[in-house]
Amino acid sequence: MIDALFLPFQFSFMTKAFYIISIISIPTALLSCYLVLKGWSLMGDAISHSVLPGVVIAYLLNIPLIIGAFCAGMICALATGFLSENSRIKRDTVMGIVFSGMFGIGIVLYTKITTDVHLDHILFGNMLGISKNNLWTSGLVSLSISLILIAKRKDLLLHSFDPIQAQATGLPVKLIHYSLLAMISLTIVATLSAVGIILSIGLLIAPGSIAFLLTKRFEKMLIIAILVTITSGFLGVYLSFFIDSAPAPTIILILTSFFIVAFIRSSLIARQISNQVKY
Repeated sequence: MIDALFLPFQFSFMTKAFYIISIISIPTALLSCYLVLKGWSLMGDAISHSVLPGVVIAYLLNIPLIIGAFCAGMICALATGFLSENSRIKRDTVMGIVFSGMFGIGIVLYTKITTDVHLDHILFGNMLGISKNNLWTSGLVSLSISLILIAKRKDLLLHSFDPIQAQATGLPVKLIHYSLLAMISLTIVATLSAVGIILSIGLLIAPGSIAFLLTKRFEKMLIIAILVTITSGFLGVYLSFFIDSAPAPTIILILTSFFIVAFIRSSLIARQISNQVKY
């Protein structure tokens, strides 16, 4: 019985899956908190979908996929900002148009090339086929972004809550704005090989949302988001071995379950407080 419980750890492809989810958990969890506070959840969705044409073009040019993905993500972010500032259309509408258009371009380009890279691996990831290069790339990107987010957490928090006040205090608001967009793009690139384009958005939204429901203090929110992401990642990879499913969607399902539990708990507490106020 005990041997069966430790069976997943006896396979190298499973241990690599545990490594990669540990690596990407921290930056995605930290960024998730800022995205939730700023109301930028759709921005993460837009960038994650828009990297596909960059991946395809990078493959055609025989350059690292990370370069193409990052460039495509930044083009999406900059195009969204330009169009929303120079038209009467709201930002969320512009994001929907930009990311769906870029995703469509990526699909069309992919169907016109011959490659041994399966589209499912790009869209949904290939966590069980992670290479050492993927681990190193994701590790370096994740470490860099995590250190920046932790070191600049107070500036980013002020910018998330009140950009006008942040500018009044002398903070470089535009630099922080575009740096945050760049970190989102890089994080999506770091998660690309593991969970793919589509499911990466789950890691960028769910942890922060769960933590936001469980606490009102930002420092605790960051810690809860990290713990939730790591726990969901390990459970998802572990359970996927026994139920014969893909790790990435299993992780997202566990995150969704945690969100439902957090939502119910938050609703019950709010109802109790409301009843106490009435009486």
